[in-house]
Amino acid sequence: MCKNSVLLFLLCCALFCFAGCTSSDSGSGNTQTATAEKSDTQDAQGTRDATPQVLTAQASGDVTYGNDLVALDASHTSDGYVMLRYSGSNEKVKVQVTLPEGTEYTYPVTASEDYFVYPLPGGNGTYKITLLESVSVEDNLYAVSFTQDLDVQISDEFSPFLYPNFYVNFNSDSACVKKGEELAQGCNTDLDAITNIYNYVIENITYDEKKAASVPYGYIPVPDDTLSSGRGICFDYASLMSAMLRSQRIPTKLDVGYSGDVYHAWISCYVTEVGWVDNIIEFDGKSWSIMDPTLAASNSASNVKKYVGDGSNYVTKYTY
Repeated sequence: MCKNSVLLFLLCCALFCFAGCTSSDSGSGNTQTATAEKSDTQDAQGTRDATPQVLTAQASGDVTYGNDLVALDASHTSDGYVMLRYSGSNEKVKVQVTLPEGTEYTYPVTASEDYFVYPLPGGNGTYKITLLESVSVEDNLYAVSFTQDLDVQISDEFSPFLYPNFYVNFNSDSACVKKGEELAQGCNTDLDAITNIYNYVIENITYDEKKAASVPYGYIPVPDDTLSSGRGICFDYASLMSAMLRSQRIPTKLDVGYSGDVYHAWISCYVTEVGWVDNIIEFDGKSWSIMDPTLAASNSASNVKKYVGDGSNYVTKYTY
């Protein structure tokens, strides 16, 4: 990326949690549009079933833990998720999900009558679920109110990346699911569906600089809000596209980490023919790259390639 483009990229994103790569005045300007190769004999109606399949997480009560403050339902760890409900009165609460290899995923928690879904993205092994309540907001101090170890054996490695969860939240009635179905109509393969959904997002969602400058603590993306407003930060882009693809039975990871020195969110998706797509932003008719809808929406294809290079600028810290 040229010097000015790099500067613009950093100015737009530095210091903002989950801010996107850069900005554009229009969601359709300077986009990198992917195109899939199709055979001459391709059925115009499409051979792929575009009917959405929305998996529903359940707190079925078969395996539960908790105390007066928290209820943890671990009935479906084999499907790659747990569900938790907090009923206390503390105004600043967090839940930590510690993966088998030690990475701590921290989520904001609010009191609710509903259970929230937290993914188990680290494969098989022992997870630790910890609830932390604030004892000093000024000093950012927390006390452990609950902790539980879980021995997890996931039956399908793709399950954590197909279910809705805390940061990829959708259901069968979601507008993003219906839009995903519309975009997948007439497709022959998952790759065609990914192409249509990816292109739609980068061409129709505009990067929101104002929002990026004031992202609050505990921000949670809402895919339907991003779709209806046509605006968002990188977390919104990634969450929306993940919801669309998951509802089309395409395993999709919402990745959060660093793009250069900037905290950022993007996606990776699984294509049967090639596996997980997580290299560079490019599509040559056969292979995909890091699927970063924010960066692709806001830069020319040549600038994207110069910045991303071989993908080494991207370092994943968390996967949802």
